[in-house]
Amino acid sequence: MSIAIHPASIQSRLASILRTSIGRNACAVPLYCAAVPHYNSQRWKSVVLLLGTFRYCWSCPVMPCEVKDRFLLLYGSQCGQAQAIAEEICEKASEHKFVADVCCLSQQEKYNLEKETSPVVIVVSTTGDGEPPDTAIKFVKSIRAKALPPDHFAHLRYALLGLGDSNYTNFCNGGKTIDRCLQELGAQRFYATGHADDGVGLELVVEPWIDGLWSATKKALTSSISTARNKMEASDHAGVVPNGECETFADKETVDNSATHLNLHLLKLNDSGGLGSKFPEPVSDKTKPVTETTSSEPSLTRSIPPLAKSALNVPAMPPEYLDVEFLVVSGQEACPLSTQETVYQVPVTGALQITQKDAVKTALLLELDLSETPISYQPGDSFNISCPNSSNEVEQLILRLELAEKKDHCVKLKLKPDTKKKVAQLPAYIPENSTLRYLLTWCLEIRAVPKKAFLRALVEYTTDSCEKRRLQELCSKQGSADYNRFVRDPSLCVLDLLHAFSSCSPPLCLLIEHLPKLQPRSYSAASSSSFHPGKLHFVFNIVEFPSCSERPIPRRGVCTGWLSKLVSPILQISETPGKLSEVGQDHSLFPKVSICTRPNSTFHLPSDLSVPFIMVGPGTGVAPFIGFLQHREKQRQENPDFHFGETWLFFGCRHKDKDFLFRDELRHFLENGTLTHLKICFSRDLLGSTEEAKPKYVQDNLRLCAQDLTRILLKENGCIYVCGDAKNMAKDVNEALIDIVGKELQIDKLEAMNVVAGLRDKKCYLQDIWG
Repeated sequence: MSIAIHPASIQSRLASILRTSIGRNACAVPLYCAAVPHYNSQRWKSVVLLLGTFRYCWSCPVMPCEVKDRFLLLYGSQCGQAQAIAEEICEKASEHKFVADVCCLSQQEKYNLEKETSPVVIVVSTTGDGEPPDTAIKFVKSIRAKALPPDHFAHLRYALLGLGDSNYTNFCNGGKTIDRCLQELGAQRFYATGHADDGVGLELVVEPWIDGLWSATKKALTSSISTARNKMEASDHAGVVPNGECETFADKETVDNSATHLNLHLLKLNDSGGLGSKFPEPVSDKTKPVTETTSSEPSLTRSIPPLAKSALNVPAMPPEYLDVEFLVVSGQEACPLSTQETVYQVPVTGALQITQKDAVKTALLLELDLSETPISYQPGDSFNISCPNSSNEVEQLILRLELAEKKDHCVKLKLKPDTKKKVAQLPAYIPENSTLRYLLTWCLEIRAVPKKAFLRALVEYTTDSCEKRRLQELCSKQGSADYNRFVRDPSLCVLDLLHAFSSCSPPLCLLIEHLPKLQPRSYSAASSSSFHPGKLHFVFNIVEFPSCSERPIPRRGVCTGWLSKLVSPILQISETPGKLSEVGQDHSLFPKVSICTRPNSTFHLPSDLSVPFIMVGPGTGVAPFIGFLQHREKQRQENPDFHFGETWLFFGCRHKDKDFLFRDELRHFLENGTLTHLKICFSRDLLGSTEEAKPKYVQDNLRLCAQDLTRILLKENGCIYVCGDAKNMAKDVNEALIDIVGKELQIDKLEAMNVVAGLRDKKCYLQDIWG
């Protein structure tokens, strides 16, 4: 016979029973739950197991049962990355004799940090301009409440893993915000905070951080046991029985000192492509080389020594959890609607190519008709477009999976009854009765770069020994450099891998388990609704992925490629980039797209019309500023006697005659006074033999206007807006601002960085950037 006790409400009563039955030789150990054998021994007659507390008799020679320590695992995810990592931690927990309670940060009814006595592990991503993900907003708001005392979480011990992208200025700020708030409320770290960088590969930090988590959690639990035992003994001497009191964790000095001072974000790769030796080796299968190679150059499908001759640390096979059944019935055909936001289908009433045919990039300006919807927006807002995967790629994938005869069959998903996955659930983003074609077209991100866990799963469905070995290398710790070089950096997808590894034949359920949800794509409004009532304009470059050895066929971006094909019947080619002209056609014949709004709470014009502002937007980054200037022109018309603040625009492109976007509109704004200063640069135009060197990039022009910038930002409390490429431009602009502030105020770089950071804090330095 066995008994499992869960309800936390009976904890104090059971503690009292335990004290009476066992006496002072008892200690508290944080636990989740377990089965306790019923002993005839009088000494164990009242042994109990509490939620969060297991009472253990020190003098008893035999443990009553084997138990697993519990910790709380929380995640905040925008696109599923943090959730996937949290689920990976949960799966690995049992291998290390832990049980993890997994909850999304938004599910606050399922956990209570104010009463939590077990260690807490948090995995959280960052979105937008350094903001927490949507699922963590409510939680962050709750822990930032000013009424909370500084010791509110003094009992709490936690570890945090933040996800971000160093191409963005506010790297990992979602995690940093939660980390800072918990510290300010008295919570104590039991393990060093990790900052994983998607710009170079999340796994470079995630994998060693998880490897080190288990020993740190054990130490945190050991320190809590010691503290609880001391409290119990102290209460014995005092003759006092604790009344349901929660155990207090040990002092902050008991934090795992081996990890406290590690800067996980700055880990360096060693020569073999693995990580340094600060972290323990993962518990994994050891795989020995099976072949030798005579080639001097590695590739996606071929390695060279030393990797080709190395024993490998291959991660454990991810547990499979889905069964697929095909049914011969009619399935869904319409585009799926979001479950969180209202989605509207709107016609595309205009399409204009605003770069010349010989430009390096092709930019399109599209006009959407919102007149039949309740959608409203401000300049600076963005919106999402739901887009499908390429129909050609979907057909190729169906053929490669040998499912051509079933592409219009309905796919019925069920959980495997014997799955070992701890948090297995059916994907909510796949509608019931979806056909195979529909599922691969609208539900799964088939262009996603396969994670190492996916590669590990593919090993089991690969028959050729050389191909199997290579997949093992790519998913191993030793093969990290090759994974980055041949899979991650060229942005390969599952179709590329299946073409390269011809003996690999995975089932459909494996793709559904490992491919993320197809996400909508976000675009900035390039218009003002007061200037274009009932219309919304936006601009984009058609993203091109050139062919390479790993991907022999060039591709276009999922959404930009689809949009360019969709609007081709109505596309106008402008010899001199300008305004959209009306297309005399019935609106019912226009192509349609599904959109939902994403209001931006900060990237808006100053509410005070007298505040000066600076706009920095090279290339298509100028798009939201066209909306800004259209709106400001209307404001000037409505307030002719008002003294408006200065408006500066820093624009740049490659060639003056090929990709100078909105040239006529900008000239118009400059001539009528809406735009007071326009600074332009062309990075690829050749200078004549007698011409002086000119600024090449927007940051060069910023430095030339250093005095005006510091006057506007620091003396007149103006604003600066930056829009465009995060990887290079936004970083360079940020560095230029730091240099300008340092030189103009004659302060060192650290002080200048603090001044620029202060502008961010005051919402005077705002970004709308993308990778």
